[in-house]
Amino acid sequence: MSISAPQPLPQPADGVANTEGTVTDRLVAANAEYASAFHDPGMDARPVLQVAVVACMDARLDLHAALGLELGDCHTIRNAGGVVTDDIIRSLTISQRALGTRSVVLIHHTGCGLLGLTEDFRHELEAEVGQRPSWAVEAFKDLDQDVRQSMERVRTSPFLLHKDDVRGFVFDVHTGLLREIDPKG
Repeated sequence: MSISAPQPLPQPADGVANTEGTVTDRLVAANAEYASAFHDPGMDARPVLQVAVVACMDARLDLHAALGLELGDCHTIRNAGGVVTDDIIRSLTISQRALGTRSVVLIHHTGCGLLGLTEDFRHELEAEVGQRPSWAVEAFKDLDQDVRQSMERVRTSPFLLHKDDVRGFVFDVHTGLLREIDPKG
């Protein structure tokens, strides 16, 4: 069984088929339009609010809008599930030690694709491509508990300087509201 079946390109809302190339071609064209009116805001790489937001890569999460953030306010670090992995710790370490962030906000969400996925995913990949991935899926069954685990991974990392303002939330994809997770359960 293949776990990587090709997917058709999404059709525009008006129902007219895309005849302008690939999705990447459309993104490059959009960038050219953006760049034509772009003015360098003269910002520093250091986030204005000294916060790093770690969240899931889910396309339904518009983090800047949901959190009232502007360009330059935060570092946004995303991966599948918003799980705190070694690479997230790497990014947070650079964010804190080189670029001055002090707070960490973790955001998981309802309806996440990692809910119910298992490590069998890695075995299926190995069967399909002949090599087992070196990374863990980091799937979970309990959303709140996974947020707690992510908070704990941040709080116990020896590489991070600032661990006193680490908070975790679940974003509801149907209401847009954040629900804070008590780290103690």
